[in-house]
Amino acid sequence: MSEWGHPQPDLQEVEIRLLLEGIEQVYGYDFRDYAEASIRRRLLHWLGESGFETFSLAQSRVLRDRRVFDSLLRGITINVTEMFRDPAFFRMVRTKVVPFLRTYPFVKIWHAGCATGEEAYSMAILLNEEGMAGRYRIYATDINEAILERAQEGILSVANMQLFTRNYQLSGGAASFADYYTARYEHALLSPALRKNIVFAPHNLATDAEFGEMNMIVCRNVMIYFKPPLKERCLRLFDDSLPPGGFLCLGLKEVLERTSIEARFAELDGPMRIYRKRYD
Repeated sequence: MSEWGHPQPDLQEVEIRLLLEGIEQVYGYDFRDYAEASIRRRLLHWLGESGFETFSLAQSRVLRDRRVFDSLLRGITINVTEMFRDPAFFRMVRTKVVPFLRTYPFVKIWHAGCATGEEAYSMAILLNEEGMAGRYRIYATDINEAILERAQEGILSVANMQLFTRNYQLSGGAASFADYYTARYEHALLSPALRKNIVFAPHNLATDAEFGEMNMIVCRNVMIYFKPPLKERCLRLFDDSLPPGGFLCLGLKEVLERTSIEARFAELDGPMRIYRKRYD
């Protein structure tokens, strides 16, 4: 209790709130509606590696030195992904979504929160194998510009190739995964033919507007870290970006039930969280 008889606030919570408010005002990145437990855990991990004893001591450097802020940004954004992650999802896209996409002369797909780009590259492989080469453009966006630079390079770790190959096969891959990369020592470079169909661009789901009209939006395992108001903002953003008949693909733990846009979409594949916008 304070000397005035009021409950004493958690000082670290106050520090985190002030830090996040400062980041929003100085850099325009708004993490205030991220799930509190998740953002606190990631900030504490960054603090432990940064050399600062408290968030109060870190705040001035974060707000005044872009390099320090960039290190914090790398620490609190989620960059865990893999080629053909959740193979069953890509198998359902191949069998249930692509037949509709083929009816369009040209298709635009938005991968929101793309991290290092593996899922966007996976989608490019899938579309090429399904006869849509030259008829699509993938827009892969993320809040973290340093991560986007890595994604644009199309470089994978050779150590992950066994996992990625297995994922590709389970997803219904029609060729050999080795056809899509060139191995050099500990790295694998993805084919330039894949990279030419993908546009990587910065986009902040918490503050930015829609990214244009799309035929399909993929945002998987991103909104699980958001508070309900930010989830709703994202879903309305996706709704505004999709015409009737457009597809919305979410993570396995993310659903449209009990959201403001639920009635506007029908399930195409419930377990894989693939939805299609209604025409009525």
